[in-house]
Amino acid sequence: MRVTADMQFPADPASVFAMLSDQAFQERKVGAVSKGPWDVAVRQEGDSTVIVSHRTLPSDVIPESFRAMVSNPITITQTEKWAPAAPDSSRRGTVDVELSGVPVRLSGTLALIPTADGGCTEQIQGDLKAKIPLFGAKVERAAEPAVRAAIDAEGRIGLKWLAERS
Repeated sequence: MRVTADMQFPADPASVFAMLSDQAFQERKVGAVSKGPWDVAVRQEGDSTVIVSHRTLPSDVIPESFRAMVSNPITITQTEKWAPAAPDSSRRGTVDVELSGVPVRLSGTLALIPTADGGCTEQIQGDLKAKIPLFGAKVERAAEPAVRAAIDAEGRIGLKWLAERS
């Protein structure tokens, strides 16, 4: 299942990337979307910035008809890897979200693109795949709202973070 989202921010790509790569921002974001223990780390790997988070969720976030197929709790590992800024200040990256105990994975691309008004758009494009014979498409449709909710939360938290600092 294809997942796409655009988040608009009233700040240039350099400022938005500074936010995204700030440990305190990541802690606020991951803490807000977690329903159990979590951790997050921002680190440099060569010229790339890597953000890795682990969140634990109870299995009740999965539709009841699929709970017997998953472990409890579910651990979500999200890895973002951002390349250095391009000359126009845009950035590109990758995102990988893996759920332990559930054969579901989101793999995709990230982009920070400047807009004409001096802000930027964070674009997320990915493929959500469930490797479950006969039920894969149903599991993907069931998981998609949780993916969208996490993206929407990042947008809301990011807007608030930027407003607090302007």
